[in-house]
Amino acid sequence: MTNYSQQISAAKSLIGENGNPWAAIEAESVARMRLQNRFKTGLDIAQYTADIMRRDMDAYDADPANYTQSLGCWHGFIGQQKMISIKKHFETTKGRYLYLSGWMVAALRSEFGPLPDQSMHEKTSVPALIEELYTFLRQADARELGGLFRDLDAAREAGDAGKEQEALKAIDNHETHVVPVIADIDAGFGNAEATYLLAKKMIEAGACALQIENQVSDEKQCGHQDGKVTVPHEDFLAKVRACRYAFLEMGIDNGIIVTRTDSLGAGLTKQIAVSKEPGDLGDQYNSFLDCEEITPENMQNGDVILNRDGKMMRPKRLPSNLFQFKSGTGEDRCVLDSITSLQNGADLLWIETEKPHIAQIGGMVSEIRKTIPNAKLVYNNSPSFNWTLNFRQQVFDAWLDEGKDVTLYDRAKLMSAQYDETELGIEADNRIRTFQEDSSREAGIFHHLITLPTYHTAALSTDNLAKEYFGDQGMLGYVAGVQRKEIRQGIACVKHQNMAGSDLGDDHKEYFAGEAALKASGKDNTMNQFVDAAE
Repeated sequence: MTNYSQQISAAKSLIGENGNPWAAIEAESVARMRLQNRFKTGLDIAQYTADIMRRDMDAYDADPANYTQSLGCWHGFIGQQKMISIKKHFETTKGRYLYLSGWMVAALRSEFGPLPDQSMHEKTSVPALIEELYTFLRQADARELGGLFRDLDAAREAGDAGKEQEALKAIDNHETHVVPVIADIDAGFGNAEATYLLAKKMIEAGACALQIENQVSDEKQCGHQDGKVTVPHEDFLAKVRACRYAFLEMGIDNGIIVTRTDSLGAGLTKQIAVSKEPGDLGDQYNSFLDCEEITPENMQNGDVILNRDGKMMRPKRLPSNLFQFKSGTGEDRCVLDSITSLQNGADLLWIETEKPHIAQIGGMVSEIRKTIPNAKLVYNNSPSFNWTLNFRQQVFDAWLDEGKDVTLYDRAKLMSAQYDETELGIEADNRIRTFQEDSSREAGIFHHLITLPTYHTAALSTDNLAKEYFGDQGMLGYVAGVQRKEIRQGIACVKHQNMAGSDLGDDHKEYFAGEAALKASGKDNTMNQFVDAAE
C-alpha cells in the first residue's frame, strides 16, 4: 500500500492548492478515506487479481506444493466472512481465492426462484454477484483499516510513541481482502457474441478468471447430472476467443481463461463437426461417434452419412436428434478437448469427473502433458461426490488388490458410521485430508475449489439452530449454539453493527460535521457488551 504519511502529504498539497474554500477539509481524513477505497473500479480489481493468479501459476510450475484453493460463495457477505476468517487464522490471503458457482447463482440468486444448473437463470445475475462480492471485500478492508486508524488515534491520545509506530506500520502493511475470483460463465449463455458481451460485464465487475464449458448452451446440464451434450471444438473455441477478446478490450491483457470439458460424462453431441480433410480437428471429433457401416441399399430416409476411410458410416442418432458417442471414449475426448483448448488460448483446464480419483485424473493429465508440458488443472472437489464412500471403497479395493483381509467390511455399505473408527475408515479419512496436496503433486492440479460448500453450510447451521431454538432449548439454542461460540472463537460479526458499517459511518459523520456529528457508537450502543468479551 501507499505510505500513510505520503497520502497525508499529497492530500495537504491538494487542499492547499484549493485555498480557503477547502480549509475545513482534513488531510488525514482524506488519506484515510483513500486508503479505505484502494480499488476504484472493477477493472482495477481484475488487473490486480490477474497479476496475483499469474504469479501463483508460475509458483506452482516451480513447485506443485504451491497449489491454490477456494470455496464457492453465493453472497457478498459469505465471501467477506470467508476472507476475514482466512486472515484471522492464517494472517494472509495468499493462495486463497473465491469461486463463483453458476449452480449456486441458479439455485439462490435467480428472480425465478430456485433453478437447476441448466443456464436458465438471468445471465446478468453473474456479474451482479461478482460486483457484490467485491463490494463486501472492499468494505472488509475499510472496516479493518478503520480499526487500525482507531488504534493510531488511541496511541496518540495516550502519548505512546511506540504504539503509534506499531499502528502506522500496521496501516502501511495492511493486506487487502480482495483476492481473485474464478467466475463461472457456464457454456456462454448463447452464441460467441453473447459470450463476449457477458464476459465483458464480468470483467468490468472484477473477474480476472472466467471458466467456460464445452456443453451446448441450450442443453447445458450440471457437470454431475446425466444428459450432457458437448459441441464440436471449433464452436467452443470461438467462445474461448470471445473471452480473450473481452479481456483484451477491457485492458486486462493477462486475464485467465479456464476451459472445462464435460466429455467424460457427456455421451452426446448435437452437431457433427465440419471436416475438410482426414485427421483435422473436425474429423477427430467425429471419429468418436458411434457409427455403423452401411451401403446404398440399406440407407434410410433422412440418414446422415459420414465418409470414413472410404466407407459409408451412419452415426447413431437418437429420437432427440442428438448423436451418440462410442462408449468408453470419454477420457480420450477429455484429453483432446484439453490439448485443443490450451493450443487455442486457454490458460487452465477443468476436467469434470464422476469421482475424486487421483489415478484417473493423473492419467489424463499425463497424456495432456505429452503435448503441453505445463498443463495444469482447476479441479472441482465437488459436494456431488460422496467423499466418504468413494475413499473408503478406494481403500477397500486397494487392500483387496494387495491381498489384505477385508472380510470385516461390506463394500456396498461402507458409508455406515460403524466404520468411522476402523482402520479402513481412518485410512480413508487420511487420504481425503491429503487429497489436495497429493493430487496437486501427482495429477497437475493447480487450484482446488469446492463449488457449493456455503450452500450446504447455510443449510446445516440453520437446521441445527432451528432444531434447538424451536425445541426444548429455546433461546439457549441460539446463545449456546451461536453467540457463545462467536464470542469465544473471535468471530468478527458478533459485533454485527460494526460489521454492517456503523463505525465507518461514524467516522464519516465526524469528517463531515466535526463536533456536531451524531454518532452511533456511544456508550449506549449494545455492541459495547462484546468489547473484550472473549477474554
